[in-house]
Amino acid sequence: MTYPAAPGPTLDDAPALRALHGALSARFGAGLQAVILYGSCLRGGDLLDGLVDFYVLVDPTPRAEPRLALRLAGRALPPNVYYLEAPLGPDTVRCKYAVLSLNQFERGTGPGWFQSYLWGRFAQPVKVIWADSAETQDRLHAAFLRAGETLLRRALPALPQEGTVEALWQGALALSYATELRAERQGRAAELAGHGREFFVAMTRALLPRLGDRLTLHESDGPLCYSADIPAAARRTAPLLWGLRRVQGKTLSVARLIKGLFTFEGGLDYLAWKLSRHSGQVVEIPDKVRRRPLIHIWGLFWQLYRRGVFH
Repeated sequence: MTYPAAPGPTLDDAPALRALHGALSARFGAGLQAVILYGSCLRGGDLLDGLVDFYVLVDPTPRAEPRLALRLAGRALPPNVYYLEAPLGPDTVRCKYAVLSLNQFERGTGPGWFQSYLWGRFAQPVKVIWADSAETQDRLHAAFLRAGETLLRRALPALPQEGTVEALWQGALALSYATELRAERQGRAAELAGHGREFFVAMTRALLPRLGDRLTLHESDGPLCYSADIPAAARRTAPLLWGLRRVQGKTLSVARLIKGLFTFEGGLDYLAWKLSRHSGQVVEIPDKVRRRPLIHIWGLFWQLYRRGVFH
């Protein structure tokens, strides 16, 4: 069973990625195990425009995070998210990177996690731009496949019994997206499913041996279609389970945003930029929030939620 490779830039053809990888190597040394690229830059965005999104897997040692409080926070509520920039000729390339251990990553992309934070993300196209060994690369590809299987197994009971494979992934991604506070416009899941159509078809084919008890594919001259054989009991409980994930996920999203204030340089300004960019509304950080973020940011979140910036 082979993980379908996602298209996108590599270290060989993207100087910006080489610069950031060099900065990460300097930061973590021999503790760096893998760097995974995801998000808009993987889908063809300008690496010098905005922030490159990485997941960085490291040995869980004090060097990865010298501050004990944040090490503990990364274990209790993974991942910790940081900011990094590197010079690139006359320009500067910037990234935000989420830090996990390989073991945390493997657990979070499998059925052991109730929340979809990792298995929902890594069922989508991602690219390992660097790994410390072929064994690590193989473990990551296995984790990506496991993430896809977990998402589909948990989404199928909540989705139509049959349809196109593109609609299947659109529905599954929409369920996962709804478990977090997100500022993206409506229809984001459809956009991702359409953009990654070939990847999701290949992923579904790769997962079919694992999902043969639930999923059947139908070949035709048109789009690849599926039918699902889901027990009635699973369909009855699916709305409750996804409802619980929405409550849990949105609560944890707020907690991760608060934690990010302590790990992300310029975190408040980045938050305003990201929310403005994805929602189409102007988001400004009041002075009182900058002075006492832990006290006043709750009121700001509530105002943004009422404005429809979050959903």
